[in-house]
Amino acid sequence: MSEISTTDSPPEVAPAQPVDKSTAATRGWLVPAIIGSALMMQTLNATVLSNALPTMARELGEDPLRLNLAITMYLLAAAVFLPISGWAADKFGARRIFMAAMVLYALSSAACGFANSLTELVVARLFQGAAGAMMAPVGRLVLLRTTPKNELVGAMSVLTMPALLGPVLGPPVGGFVVTFWDWRWIFFINLPIAAIGVLLVARFVPNVAVQNAPRLDWLGMILTGFGLAGVIFGFENLGRDILPFPLVLALFLGGFAALGLYAWHARRTPHAILDLSLFRLQTFQAAIVGGAFMRIAMGATPFMLAMLLQIGFGMTALQAGLLTFVSAAGALIMKTTAPPILRRFGFRQVLVVNAVITGLFFMAYALFKPTTPHWIIMVVLLAGGFFRSLQFTSLNGLAYADIEQDRMSRASTMSSMAQQLVQSIGIGLAAMLIHLFTRLAGQAELTAATVSPAFLVIGALTFVSLFFYVRLPDDAGDEMNSRGRMARP
Repeated sequence: MSEISTTDSPPEVAPAQPVDKSTAATRGWLVPAIIGSALMMQTLNATVLSNALPTMARELGEDPLRLNLAITMYLLAAAVFLPISGWAADKFGARRIFMAAMVLYALSSAACGFANSLTELVVARLFQGAAGAMMAPVGRLVLLRTTPKNELVGAMSVLTMPALLGPVLGPPVGGFVVTFWDWRWIFFINLPIAAIGVLLVARFVPNVAVQNAPRLDWLGMILTGFGLAGVIFGFENLGRDILPFPLVLALFLGGFAALGLYAWHARRTPHAILDLSLFRLQTFQAAIVGGAFMRIAMGATPFMLAMLLQIGFGMTALQAGLLTFVSAAGALIMKTTAPPILRRFGFRQVLVVNAVITGLFFMAYALFKPTTPHWIIMVVLLAGGFFRSLQFTSLNGLAYADIEQDRMSRASTMSSMAQQLVQSIGIGLAAMLIHLFTRLAGQAELTAATVSPAFLVIGALTFVSLFFYVRLPDDAGDEMNSRGRMARP
């Protein structure tokens, strides 16, 4: 990655308001819980939609693999608009941007519910993705600017616990809605969640602002937008016979060319919209670049499980949802154990060992058969969700281990954008692999036998992350979990 100039003085952070000890203690868990509850709207909608895709495809008269465009375009819009989230929070205040994003997310959710075609659904999802792009990084920025580093892992665990209720509730709720009701209500349920979230944020979340925010880098925004759009849309159509191959190739070439131009532009711009110099920090590089291979699998798995269980095994959406929700339940259980595990073993050891465990669990999903007892599937998904969540909690904490306060907004923006990008690549890669294995098998429609091999490929890809983790020093990120203090007499 390229560097940017750091000769200009950083923006001045507004001084924190004095609070008494009881207020600080309350804010220690209340603010992350409220922000996490607002983010639950995103995670709930994502998992509900993944489980509902086969049913939605039938009612809209579309192929299930084609309908994953609704997921990919959301991630595309989020990746394109994420770069301005940190600047907007600095310029107008994090709380104000967070509340506006929730309102826009609710309105675009309503538009999704009223869609009568794939085109209308995709357009509404683009607006929904733009709103979602502001929520996660801006909400995280509030924590990063108000929480001491040695308390950040615990605060992030509190932040993600409500957000993880979305994946827990999503599969069974989505299955119930599409089985006994109407798929449109998977979007309408966001409206009351958004209304309650806006009230709680307005009442309790501090408005962290930055004075003298730099001017918006419009050229950088355009270059990153076109670059990310080309790469993501190229992955969406790779090997699927929807667009001619020369056009798909042009998308990739244009996307990578735009990103290359941005790298050139960033070296000459003091306040480029994305701070590429962050990747010079080994901890940030390991968390973002190394973690990308794990997040590809995370983005692909809900979509692939829906295809395997509903189309391959012939389950209803409700049956599939009741099985897969245990994966998120395992992740929720882990959140209370992550801080002590990291204090005991450190980031490097946890990431290396757990990467192997998590990759093997991804590959184990390929062994599921229509005759596999449901309790075995649930146990594997539960354990896989536990270890996967430990990995992501570790990565989310490590990313900010060596970031100074004046660069927190840029680090939060870069981290969120990278996560959205690789998850969209994961969904596109999964759809491409399923399509490829279906064609190699000489079949017109996907089956369990053509979905299962994709889990092996995606799972094996996660092991690439080990290259980044093994090079970390043993004390990497110790300030984040007070491990260094424990080691000292």
